[in-house]
Amino acid sequence: MIIAIDGPSGVGKGTLAKSLATHYNLALLDTGLLYRAVGFICLTNGLDPANEDQAFDAAQKDILEFLKDSRLRTEDVGQAASKASVHAKVRAHLLDFQRDFAKHPPKGYDGAILDGRDIGTHVLPDADIKFYLVATPDVRAERRFQELKGKDVATTYLQVLEDIKERDHRDRTRDVNPLRPAENAIILDTTEYSIEEVIKKSILAIEKQR
Repeated sequence: MIIAIDGPSGVGKGTLAKSLATHYNLALLDTGLLYRAVGFICLTNGLDPANEDQAFDAAQKDILEFLKDSRLRTEDVGQAASKASVHAKVRAHLLDFQRDFAKHPPKGYDGAILDGRDIGTHVLPDADIKFYLVATPDVRAERRFQELKGKDVATTYLQVLEDIKERDHRDRTRDVNPLRPAENAIILDTTEYSIEEVIKKSILAIEKQR
């Protein structure tokens, strides 16, 4: 079984993906980390993620070695990743890796689950199950703000909200595979639901389609 989960930041994609991966014994790939690794490499090597050639140079590095680096979760790396992800050459370079992971998951798994922003529409258009998560910007900002506060990251709610709105606009208006739900995606609004409720709804939806 292959599951695709899409949606903007702060909707709970990662938490849902981890839970479903455990429940169904699926190999998990957070595709956003691939782009965050590219953004991180840009920032640490004096490259401009908004410049396609420089971002492409970063994408050709061994990004897998950075995927478990906690520094990928910072806001500046997230913004750099969003800037790098608009480039066609960068996206094409990372596309094959994502598709190969889904079609040939590591040994011992019963499939794969990928979360990102264009998984159901472009990376895995033939995925067995597609989810698209949404939530209001203010709720997403509050979730992200509390997460950063717990990590002692100096920021404000208003700054986080502005960053989310800026990233949403960039992701939804980019020329290459913009953020949008697949036609056959299951839409889940997580604004007023706990993660436990979202997980339960997701499992019920999967079982109906299996």
